[in-house]
Amino acid sequence: MTSTKNPSVLSAIAIDDEPIALEVIKNLASEVACIQLVACFTRTKEALVYLQQEGADLIFLDIKMPGLSGIDFLKSLSKPPMVIFTTAYSEHAVQSFELDAIDYLLKPFSFPRFLKACNKAFEHHQLRQQQPAAMLNPSNVIFIKSGYELIKVALEDLLYAESVGNYVQFVSTAGLVRSRLTMVEAEALLSAPAFVRVHRSFLVSSARISKLDKRNVWLGDQPVPVGSMYRSMLEQSILTNPITSHLLK
Repeated sequence: MTSTKNPSVLSAIAIDDEPIALEVIKNLASEVACIQLVACFTRTKEALVYLQQEGADLIFLDIKMPGLSGIDFLKSLSKPPMVIFTTAYSEHAVQSFELDAIDYLLKPFSFPRFLKACNKAFEHHQLRQQQPAAMLNPSNVIFIKSGYELIKVALEDLLYAESVGNYVQFVSTAGLVRSRLTMVEAEALLSAPAFVRVHRSFLVSSARISKLDKRNVWLGDQPVPVGSMYRSMLEQSILTNPITSHLLK
């Protein structure tokens, strides 16, 4: 199979050490209009070579594999594609979402459940595609869907975004907007380095950072918790951002 460049279709690969599982994904993907499964692999080493040479928009990734686990494989990628985990084990669900997985499918999964995960990936991809245009917008605003409304928010007024249950709250100097999004989707709207992930549940405006201590990053007088897995990335972001580099000196 060859990779697609059709903007309305995601190029995907599947990685699973069980050929039967790969055949299931292949058959299900053939029924989904927004997915083109371009390659299947039983070994992560071969998949890595393919990604380095061809790339992909999405990976269907098993977790329990001989040698390198799916989670460790994902961590090894410097710029990972979107990922949908496909596994028979539920205990890794929390960790997978900490790694910003699009979804977590427990085997055996039905076609409706598979389709839902694919649609989530496609919607996230569309948000990513829209972001460059938003950043070129001279008014520098985004529109956030809240209920049946689209609400305009100026990026310069935005303080942070917080995940609360099934929603993300966008907190700005003008007020609060609540939207039924995931943090992955919010991160696609608020791109680095203008906004930086500091916690599993928080994205903050780099321009609003006034201080960083052992537990929190401060946006003026507002503390926001810093997760341990995000701290080193946050420090690097602050050091390389001319607006905030003085905070760690």
